[in-house]
Amino acid sequence: MPRKQRFYLPGVPAHVMQRGHNREPVFFSEQDYLEYLRCLKHAADTYGCKVHAYVLMTNHVHLLVTPETRESIGELFQGLGRHYVRYVNETYKRYGGLWEGRHKGNIIQSQSYLLSCMRYIETNPVRAGVVDHPAQYRWSSYAANAFGMRNAVLHQHDEYIGLGASPHIRQKAYQESFVCDPDSDVIGLLRQSLQSGTPLGNDQFKARIEAAVGKKIGLIGPGRPRKEEKKGADTQLNTL
Repeated sequence: MPRKQRFYLPGVPAHVMQRGHNREPVFFSEQDYLEYLRCLKHAADTYGCKVHAYVLMTNHVHLLVTPETRESIGELFQGLGRHYVRYVNETYKRYGGLWEGRHKGNIIQSQSYLLSCMRYIETNPVRAGVVDHPAQYRWSSYAANAFGMRNAVLHQHDEYIGLGASPHIRQKAYQESFVCDPDSDVIGLLRQSLQSGTPLGNDQFKARIEAAVGKKIGLIGPGRPRKEEKKGADTQLNTL
């Protein structure tokens, strides 16, 4: 069976995920998380990816990134594979691959889904039962986005900046967006689009993407983000 074709476009954010082989751990100590973040920053800077949100779980990672070129995200993961896998193999005297095949990913319409995707990513530890609130989990971008903690990996997206006229206002609005109940429709769309690689957005967004790639796309319906999505009022979403 042929592999599903993935595609990314310059300036269009993408939700990407990579899981450990056979769902086995890819992080074994605090130093491993720190090394992955070091490798992530180096690869993002080298291959032209702006990282807006991330979470590092024991056996998988989620990233929200905007690439500079169509190849940037693929090159990002290739760079991570070379450096982080080598580090793990050397540190733990192991051999072979670490990740479960290729990463999964899909592009998203930033005006409708970017803030929801950020919260989807950062609430992963809550959905997994690791913590009660994302602020309690160290290995995600929540502290930077919600409290302004310094984080060299991250770049703020325009949709996040649009939450308020000052950093304090933006952070407060972002914190408040995590209080709302989960939206099952958005949960389903985010999960389906990531698994299938389908671009997530309205009909106009999909038409623009189809024109850019030169073919019809889409395995799931576009969905209609609710008004509060635009304001950033979505939340804890089901884990993958």
